[in-house]
This record gives sequence, C-alpha cells and structure tokens, in this order.
Amino acid sequence: MKSLKEKEIVIYHGSHEIIKTPTFGLGNPHNDYGLGFYCTPHLSLAKEWSCDAREGGYANKYLLHIEGLNILNLNDKKYSVLHWLSVLLSNRKISFDNKMEMDAYEFIIKNYPVDLSRYDIIIGYRADDSYFSYARDFLSNTISLETLSNALRLGNLGNQIVIKSPLAFSRLEFLGYEEADRESFYFQKEIRDGVSRIAYFANRDSGFSSDETFIIDIMRGNKK
Repeated sequence: MKSLKEKEIVIYHGSHEIIKTPTFGLGNPHNDYGLGFYCTPHLSLAKEWSCDAREGGYANKYLLHIEGLNILNLNDKKYSVLHWLSVLLSNRKISFDNKMEMDAYEFIIKNYPVDLSRYDIIIGYRADDSYFSYARDFLSNTISLETLSNALRLGNLGNQIVIKSPLAFSRLEFLGYEEADRESFYFQKEIRDGVSRIAYFANRDSGFSSDETFIIDIMRGNKK
C-alpha cells in the first residue's frame, strides 16, 4: 500500500458481486470496525475473501482519493493492541463464557476507548473468526498480551482499510474487477487459516515466561 502521505491508494473489496458504486449505510454493523466498506490493499486477499465453500467471487478494484480525509490508523505508535481490542469488542456481538471474560471486556472498553465517529477511514488488523478466538483467549486470561500481539501477525492477513463516512465513499473510483475461482482461492484461504491456527496453538501451548503480561496483571495495576 502506498504511504498515507500519498493523495490516492489502490484498494480491493472481495465480494460475490461486482460493486461499481459502494453504498454508504449498507452492511453488517457488527463487523470489526462497525458499519463500513471493508477493503484490503492486497488483490490476492480480496480474492480469498470473496470466495466461500460454495462459490467464487470478484475482487473489486478502486482508487481511493484520501487527501483531506480523517484517517485513524490503529497501527500508529500511540495505540496499542488493547485499543484495537476495545474497538473490536465495541462492535462485535459477544456472549461471555465466564466472569473473567466479562470483567476483562468491561475493563478494556472503559480504559482503552477509541472514538471512531470523527474518522472517514479506519486502518487496522483484520479479525476473522480465528483471530477473534485469539482475542477471546486473552480476555479469559489464557494467553498473554505478547502472545495475542504475535497471533495477530499470523497468516499475513495484513490490514483492513474501512471506508466509514459518506465523504470517504464519495472518494472511491471504480477501476474494474478480477474474478476469483472458488477452487483456487477458497482452498488458499483455508490453507492460510489452518497454518495460522497450528502456529498459534504451538505458541500458546509452549508455556510462558514470567515477564509476559496477562489481562489480570493489567486489571490489577501490576503492569501498564
């Protein structure tokens, strides 16, 4: 992806449909970053995300003119994984398995809030089902913050670029599309997810060191 200092970037949206004019207000409000148009700077990932077990799809290509837009980049040094997690927990529907998870959820929401309302675009990790299960493990005090941070880089899913505001939608220019064959790209997606899960569980089950930080440590004020 070009530097955010550039005036425009090329992005892709994977879908079962060809979407020439993305519409503000459509979609699932309980996605990672709420209601928005979810894209990636990587063509191959868009093709993977467009496919499911039954059919292939399309990688829609856009030029996004970003000059003058308010952009929230959750990879910025002033944010931590806990800020990303707060955003995720604020938008996803969650049923808690135990009190530890609920208490951790309430603590993160209260202490690491991020106001998305004034931003046109959000950039941050993509949390598919596997990644969300890693976050749940952190909430339940099963894995450390360090393990969670490493897990988010597994699979090379990169970052999502989420178009949030009417202004940002108006800055999208449709450049065309490429077809994604189900047999090729759904299989590729499953392989990527499987390799990530194996690496995650190997890391999780290898034990932990005394200097790692767990959510209970942060909640008790033992570590910042």
